[in-house]
Amino acid sequence: MLRAFSSLAALLALLALAAPAASATGVESDGDDAVVVIVGDVSVPRGETVDGVVLASGDARIAGDVDGSVVVFSGDLLLSGRVDGDVFVADGTARLLPSAEVTGDVEYGGERPQIALDARVHGDVVEQDFPDLGGAIPWIAGFAFWLALTLSALVLGALLLLIAPRAADALEARSRERAGPLIAIGIAVFLVLPIVAFLAAITLLGLPLAAAIGLAMLPLWAIAYVVSAYAIGRRILGPPRHRMLSFLVGLGILRVIALVPILGWLVGLAAVVFGLGLIGAAIGAARGQDDPEPARIPGS
Repeated sequence: MLRAFSSLAALLALLALAAPAASATGVESDGDDAVVVIVGDVSVPRGETVDGVVLASGDARIAGDVDGSVVVFSGDLLLSGRVDGDVFVADGTARLLPSAEVTGDVEYGGERPQIALDARVHGDVVEQDFPDLGGAIPWIAGFAFWLALTLSALVLGALLLLIAPRAADALEARSRERAGPLIAIGIAVFLVLPIVAFLAAITLLGLPLAAAIGLAMLPLWAIAYVVSAYAIGRRILGPPRHRMLSFLVGLGILRVIALVPILGWLVGLAAVVFGLGLIGAAIGAARGQDDPEPARIPGS
């Protein structure tokens, strides 16, 4: 039991640190790095090699090679490839097809693994007395992902405030203007960038541009989110208060709401759109100030 609790704690800590790595309906490995997924499915195709697989909630299909252990907390494992390490499935079923090979042990906490006669397991097939967490594992994994996003937003916002405090104030000042135009600008930016990337990807010459836009969208959305958090906190505390304190208040409000299903997602999307609107309006205002005034003709 002690081994079970220590293993669970260590792996949940790893999930919390690596949570931004993936949280999606399906993740297909295409490299040599370890695959860490909070919520979603994992697929390692035949011919691919990864350093390890850690999956909190979802199913794993491994036809390639894993140079390390495979850990599935809540979900099923279908193995037809090779695992150079241990296999552990806490709550679910492990199926080893005839072509499967595991150099270590196969450990399970729920149903006994279904191992084909031709499958090779060099270690032992062991049942571990893990605590019965029921449906708590997906919840814990979701909370770890929420916590990782919160810490990432906190670090990003703090860095932006330290690097460009006046720019943050300029963006917040735009939030005191009419909300309608800001929302319109935010929606336009939110929709136009993916459309431009898609159109650019159609042509071979536009692929670099599409890739650049795709890589820039997520950081831009993250910055827009923390900009909205700062604007919210500034509105509540007022400009005389410390910038960092205002940001913490605004971010705290958004992240607490993010815990509410559906509503949290909608509020987060609204924060990104509003932040994009603030950024777009500030850029437009800055360009307008930089434009030189037309020369006046004497006597006109």
